[in-house]
Amino acid sequence: MSEELRISLVTTQAELNECLLVRRAVFIREQGVTEEEEIDEHDGDPATVTSALHVLGRVEGFPSATGRLLLDYPAGENAHIGRVAVMQQLRGRGYGRAVMEALQAQARERDIAGITLDAQLHAISFYEGLGYVARGDVFLDAGIKHRSMDLAL
Repeated sequence: MSEELRISLVTTQAELNECLLVRRAVFIREQGVTEEEEIDEHDGDPATVTSALHVLGRVEGFPSATGRLLLDYPAGENAHIGRVAVMQQLRGRGYGRAVMEALQAQARERDIAGITLDAQLHAISFYEGLGYVARGDVFLDAGIKHRSMDLAL
């Protein structure tokens, strides 16, 4: 495979903008989520917004995959992974798994006991392959069917 994904922790506004480029392509243009639903208070300058951390995956220098870990979570609950996205033309190469493993490593470094995510129904088997267990009923988020999933770290 000539196209290697390089994942880094986002530390600058410029890197966050690259994450948002991927998310806009996947969630807004491809899936029809509105900008207001997709971009929120956790998506500000990493120098000042401490409620989340983002990872950025690049292939040959181009933004290709992303995800975020919300660090503000109620005591006794899990941290939350979300906004995991891979550019459409690059799917099926293990890049989503690499993003998830990078986010999980960040959680472990912070002694986070578990992770919850809200999986789109088509992605449940992907997350099950990473050890997540589905729970609860199907619900709508941004007009897309989801189900909550958990992983103990």
